[in-house]
Order: sequence, then C-alpha cells, then structure tokens
Amino acid sequence: MIEKNYITSGRNTVIHKVRKIDLIIVNGSHQTVVVGHRGIEPYNGVVPRKKSEAKKAYQEVIDLGSIEVFGEEKKLLFVQALDNKEYKIDYTKEGTANFIKIHQENYI
Repeated sequence: MIEKNYITSGRNTVIHKVRKIDLIIVNGSHQTVVVGHRGIEPYNGVVPRKKSEAKKAYQEVIDLGSIEVFGEEKKLLFVQALDNKEYKIDYTKEGTANFIKIHQENYI
C-alpha cells in the first residue's frame, strides 16, 4: 500500500497530513487549489502530470473525481489544513470572495 499525504473522511473532507508536502486539489474543470502548511489558496501554476514530477516538487496531486478519492466531482469540499483550520471550498461560488472560506477556526 502506498502512503498518502492526506486522508479522505466522509463524503467530502480531505485532511492534510504531511507538513512538507503541498496538496494540489483538482476538481474537474473547476479552479485548482493548493493546500500548504500555511493554509489554502487558488493554484495558478502548472499541475504535474506524473507522480514523480510532483514528488520532486514536494507536491501531491489529488483528483477528486478519481476512484481512489471520491469518484465524482464535488460542489462543496472541506479541507482540514495543518494551520489548525478547516476550510470550506464552495465550487458554486468560484471566482468570488466566498470561494474559499474558513469553516472552523480550530478543528483539533
């Protein structure tokens, strides 16, 4: 079994586990998001095509639509980041200030 840098919980939650690895979250044709140890933000860089490329850049790509993750695109996603905050990503509000919001200040 391959060790992942994240855990999925329930139907729409991703938990970031490893501080030195950034998670790049891909959700179909929606805006790509990066989760780092200091929080979460939209990602405008190039998404690595191969796992080896991502590993060299200390990144891991999470495709929400893949069978290994959720198996479908999501309209709403919760991310527990390593800055002790849980974020809500609402893909229906993409491009607005409400796209990424702090859902819970301290989830631990």
